[in-house]
Amino acid sequence: MTEPVPALAAVPSAQPRVLVVLGVLAALLALAPFLGFYPVFLMKALCFALFACAFNLLIGFGGLLSFGHAMFLGTAGYVCAHAAKQWGLTPELAILAGTAASGLLGVIVGALAIRRQGIYFAMITLAIAQMMYFFYLQTPFTHGEDGIQSVPRGKLFGVVDLSNTLTMYYFVLVVFLLAFLLIYRIIHSPFGQVLKAIRENEPRAISLGYDAARYKLLAFILSAILAGLAGATKAIVFQLASLTDVHWTMSGEVVLMTLLGGMGTIFGPVVGAFVIISLENYLAAFGEWVTVITGAIFVVCVLAFRRGIVGELAAWWANRGH
Repeated sequence: MTEPVPALAAVPSAQPRVLVVLGVLAALLALAPFLGFYPVFLMKALCFALFACAFNLLIGFGGLLSFGHAMFLGTAGYVCAHAAKQWGLTPELAILAGTAASGLLGVIVGALAIRRQGIYFAMITLAIAQMMYFFYLQTPFTHGEDGIQSVPRGKLFGVVDLSNTLTMYYFVLVVFLLAFLLIYRIIHSPFGQVLKAIRENEPRAISLGYDAARYKLLAFILSAILAGLAGATKAIVFQLASLTDVHWTMSGEVVLMTLLGGMGTIFGPVVGAFVIISLENYLAAFGEWVTVITGAIFVVCVLAFRRGIVGELAAWWANRGH
């Protein structure tokens, strides 16, 4: 009973540093369009950074490896795009509809998947994700391989016109920052501390009276909701919802982002997402070789930075005085 106390006591001392870093990051991102960075590239990176943060909440702090997280990204994208285009909902309502759909799917998938652990959990999520992929391929409202195109960005709250790229960018930035703060709050709440205790030693956590299955299910649902928020926002940004977002390779990509940046760290998934999206953007001229190059870089980074980029930097900073 005495072990969790130091961890809980350490949270307040670490909080100011994290908030300062977040403030600097927010300021840099706010100025980025005026420093020569293309807003559309930044919006794509922010959407995937949110997706990676949502995934990190599950694997980095809950110890649950999902190989099918793309189903939440894609489901929210399809529902959001359909709601905006066919139902005429304003962008904020369309995004909420997509996010809610992913949350509902998260409840169903989580209730089935958390009955198993380890590789069996991962395989269940992958199997259900593949089922969802073929469902979206066949169902009429998704338009199959064509996807839902020309999704209107509309006016935020009926007032702010999101057809302006810069306005759209700042909306995405606000969504990302609010979601990031929510994830940070979840991680450093009593719920988050119990979740980490379950990750480290589940039998001991159960012996202390915690319902491990319930905590893992809640973590899974929260991760699905936040992944859905990323997918719905992405659909509005690119005015498109396609099969790419529900394909198993997308699930693999978010694993890559999280591991590269630093699994179980606060800013790791953000760094990993920006690195991968940057590589895909600036190496696009190499065509299909981008995948090979990205894979080679990943292997090198895993061998050189086993704790991820942010994890290694944090370890170096902690040991700099020794």
